[in-house]
Amino acid sequence: MLYGAEGSTEMKDNDFSSDNSDNYFDVILIGSGPAGYTASIYTARAKLKTLIITGSLPGGQLMTTSEVENYPGFPNGIFGPELMINMKQQSERFGTILITDEVTKVNFNNRPFKVFTESSVYVSKSVLISTGATPRKLGIEPEQRFSGRGISYCATCDGPFFKDQHIVVVGGGDTALEEANFLTKFGKSVKIIHRRDSLRASKILQERAFENPKIEFIWNSTVVDIKGDSKISSIMIKNNKNGEEKELKIGGLFVAIGHEPNTSIFKNQIDMDDKGYVIVNDYTKTNVEGVFASGDVHDYRYRQAITAAGFGCMAALDIEKWLAENRK
Repeated sequence: MLYGAEGSTEMKDNDFSSDNSDNYFDVILIGSGPAGYTASIYTARAKLKTLIITGSLPGGQLMTTSEVENYPGFPNGIFGPELMINMKQQSERFGTILITDEVTKVNFNNRPFKVFTESSVYVSKSVLISTGATPRKLGIEPEQRFSGRGISYCATCDGPFFKDQHIVVVGGGDTALEEANFLTKFGKSVKIIHRRDSLRASKILQERAFENPKIEFIWNSTVVDIKGDSKISSIMIKNNKNGEEKELKIGGLFVAIGHEPNTSIFKNQIDMDDKGYVIVNDYTKTNVEGVFASGDVHDYRYRQAITAAGFGCMAALDIEKWLAENRK
């Protein structure tokens, strides 16, 4: 995941003008999750000079995930960090160059494109944006400690781990209700905690949730503490109206209060929607010729490792074709 504000690195227009420069690439991939690594495997195998700027957390969100059971090819599951290390090694095998650095700004106004990091400047004929999106957090101290130990931000990823347990979902939008409904397949019970007394979700999803006998609503409440030893065992919730606090014994806590796409560094450089997601046209192309996007940075619907990898493959093939058609 990559974050950053406008950097101050300066570069003259004639810097790195030669294709042979160490800082000049056929394609630069910004971000190193499943989308970025998959794309790099394809571009590097196609003999394109490929650079991945990984950000401060190489591997993205899966580096903080425990067991992954729904990624094809691993019948017994695989730990998230192990999966990402495997992808990294596969990418490097074909010659991808990886740099652990933060992108601070980009210049897509002219070609070749310029990508500025905290320590250097890189130039490329094409760019793939695969910076992903970050789940919004509750913002309380124990949250990070129990992430992957009972706290999840993806029901379709982790729901089966909570079979016959009492589950809590935090949120009041479409995602929260969709995840709650999905989790009733596994959990003994599902409680939805919402800070207001009405939902933002669509009417059809509200109806389904209200009619589901396994789902219970706790209104006007927020989670203020999380307890447990090696994994979560209970949460403390506070009523926003009367200040009353009570403890709930649970086995799993799913936070479904939205995602933030990691796109601040691309503001005023490419088209984005009102939520900050990159807008793609014709599969993986942005509005700037030669700049592409893949994964959760534009896909706010599926948000799965396998779909991100699929988009990475698509983008790589699109980049290879675009470079061939625009060879000078």
